[in-house]
Amino acid sequence: VSSAPWGSADILLISYAYIKLMGSKGLTDASKAAIVSANYMMAKLSSEYKVLYTGAGGRVAHELIFDMREFKQTAKVEVEDIAKRLMDYGFHAPTVSFPVAGTLMIEPTESESKAEIDRYCDALISIRNEIRQIEEGKADTDDNLLKNAPHTLQSVIADEWNHSYSREKAAYPLSYIRKNKFWPSVGRIDSAYGDRNLVCACLPVSEYADEPAE
Repeated sequence: VSSAPWGSADILLISYAYIKLMGSKGLTDASKAAIVSANYMMAKLSSEYKVLYTGAGGRVAHELIFDMREFKQTAKVEVEDIAKRLMDYGFHAPTVSFPVAGTLMIEPTESESKAEIDRYCDALISIRNEIRQIEEGKADTDDNLLKNAPHTLQSVIADEWNHSYSREKAAYPLSYIRKNKFWPSVGRIDSAYGDRNLVCACLPVSEYADEPAE
């Protein structure tokens, strides 16, 4: 990447500085912490979500992959719905549909505290319960918390609310979110349409053309 046309050689400097600052012991300790964090998450969430790959000892390395494909059959819920719903809980979604389509790949790293990992796990457990409500027929397959996520401040405080669930469940699915709510700036968009139909805000290509030599 750094040697490619228009690449950035700064990438190598950042990696070099990180390695030098951490040292061999620091890198080893960071790797151990990342592995412990990933396996801690697996232990908390494996009863709710299927873990796609594990080693011979039933453990994972520094990241783990949750298979969400079954929910498409049981509740018409796609992995993107889960990713968008996480925003209502104040979290950015992890890697979606890579390396396997329909999965979430979570890499907690060594940087996150146990308290933050617990909050992330609580959010995913709560989302699993929301999916279960759909599976059991207690929530609509089309008008539900996941299909309409994320919920913006504007939509929650609007005069009209035509959903089959409450505003509270949309915005504050867990009690701790009330203390420091992060509001998504926009609601659900069609990501695939946006990828296929680029709207460029740049100048016309002709403006970037080199002036002919005199």
